[in-house]
Amino acid sequence: MHVNELFDLTGKVAIVTGGGRGLGQQIAEGFAEAGAHVVVCSRNLEACEEVSARLKNLGVESLALKCDVTKPEDVQHVVQQTVEQFGRIDILVNNSGASWGALVEEMPLEAWNKVMNVNVTGTFLMSQAAGKVMIEQKSGKIINIASVAGLQGGDPKYLNAIGYNTSKGAVITFTKDLAVKWGQHGICVNAIAPGFFPTKMSKAILEHGGRAILEGTPLRRFGSDTDMKGVALFLASKAADFVTGDIVIVDGGAHAQ
Repeated sequence: MHVNELFDLTGKVAIVTGGGRGLGQQIAEGFAEAGAHVVVCSRNLEACEEVSARLKNLGVESLALKCDVTKPEDVQHVVQQTVEQFGRIDILVNNSGASWGALVEEMPLEAWNKVMNVNVTGTFLMSQAAGKVMIEQKSGKIINIASVAGLQGGDPKYLNAIGYNTSKGAVITFTKDLAVKWGQHGICVNAIAPGFFPTKMSKAILEHGGRAILEGTPLRRFGSDTDMKGVALFLASKAADFVTGDIVIVDGGAHAQ
């Protein structure tokens, strides 16, 4: 197979949660540029509709759907609508996320629960629902968006978010375990652990500790609006058919120090 074919997503069907902005939008655009039909969903339907319209201009089909990934009925609706429209689900990106900054001793329980529900339970619910379709197909790619924050403790000088860090650690373990469980069905499950990208979620952190973060990043820059496209495309494509249970770190080398 020619290398161009390995990275070609023409005719594939992808669901990207949290696809209305930030990293999800970047990944959705990358998939569409590679030829995939993309379902973009999040709680903000208007943002998803804007992204979906841009994707259609790339010559692919796209749906924009409202979805709270913590609600099973919303998750099921997205999966059903995708199958009704396209007949299959080839790729799922679990990107929807939440965070809450607070000292550990002051972290409200409701904030902890919100972060865990979105980041962990939402990833489980979407994987379970889309996975049933993939099991029947005997193929599929699930890509979970974890974080370098889930690999180790976060310096409280600029990252005091124990719920977020804990949830992303859980996503990493979930990824590895699901890869082992579903490999027999031809489903590859991997995660991407991004470092710091200028997004709405990271804005406050970068304003407060951006200089220190850059000093600890060998490439001396934050992630760009294209740095997630390539790695997500790789994991979604035939090029990664023998890769599962892996965590790809995209942080400019910060984890190596």
